[in-house]
Amino acid sequence: MLRFLVRRLIGVVAILLVVSGITFYLFFAASGADDVVRLSCGRNCTPEMREVVRQNLGLDKPLIEQFWIFISGIFTGRTIGDKACDAPCLGYSFANNENVFDKLSDRFPVTLSLAIGAILLCTTIGIGMGVLAALKRGKTTDKVTTGVALLSGSAPIYVLGPLFIYVFVQQLGWLDRPTDPPSFFGDPGGWASALLLPWICLMTIHMAMYCRLTRSTMVDVLSEDYVRTLKAKGLSGRSVYIKHAFRGALSPIVTVLGVDIGVLMSGTIITESTFSLHGIGMLAVTSVVDSDLPMMMGVVMVAATFTMLANLAVDMAYAAIDPRVRLS
Repeated sequence: MLRFLVRRLIGVVAILLVVSGITFYLFFAASGADDVVRLSCGRNCTPEMREVVRQNLGLDKPLIEQFWIFISGIFTGRTIGDKACDAPCLGYSFANNENVFDKLSDRFPVTLSLAIGAILLCTTIGIGMGVLAALKRGKTTDKVTTGVALLSGSAPIYVLGPLFIYVFVQQLGWLDRPTDPPSFFGDPGGWASALLLPWICLMTIHMAMYCRLTRSTMVDVLSEDYVRTLKAKGLSGRSVYIKHAFRGALSPIVTVLGVDIGVLMSGTIITESTFSLHGIGMLAVTSVVDSDLPMMMGVVMVAATFTMLANLAVDMAYAAIDPRVRLS
């Protein structure tokens, strides 16, 4: 297991280096020095500020040296002009006079809170509905469950969000209007109340995938010879369905879960914009609007990191579910 984990970690580091190189090239080399200065300086930029930005970014140096300074700054920190940027240094936003990593760290708790609740609700309810539909295959319960899942996954978040706000907040008063949550450790109730409506919206949309995928894989596994053999040997239904059949159906579910975790942890742009939540997704939008190139690049790097970490978690889950994966 340790060798398997080490191999995957090496692969993650290698891919992140490639992604960082491509990102750096797209943002700095492909755009040209003038465009880089213009975008890094922000919308309200004077000629004097542009010259300062040009010098601070070191655009007069060879491209490979610029990339090395950027990469080494992530691990050791660096100095950008007269501003110290401690490790991990992802750059400095000249448009807003902010350290990119500090800004991302400030926005990360909102995105993390949104992701945790949405993932728990999606998996619990979606997988539960899928297992129920598989066990009641062809019956009314199966048809109702799959129908509800199909209907719930048809509405986009920018339609479902305002609709839920109007119904559950303004008309019925059952839920609080979504806001940036307080600290979970300081106020768990307020933390959950602030994000309950976005969680429900994301659950409503994403549970369809988990329900349908769980049902289809469970139906396939339940038709396998080894499941029929276990039933013939007299094992209880709970043991056959949960311990054996459900475990065999987990691999594709874990794959989808890993993708969703990476997307949610990277910042759900539409969801955060719909509910006015100041997370990483909203930061990505404002950085584009403000022409803040260092912040855009920081968001891309963070998104790539969380996507790779989610894939690493999927690989580890595969190894735990199916020991044969460790030997491949």
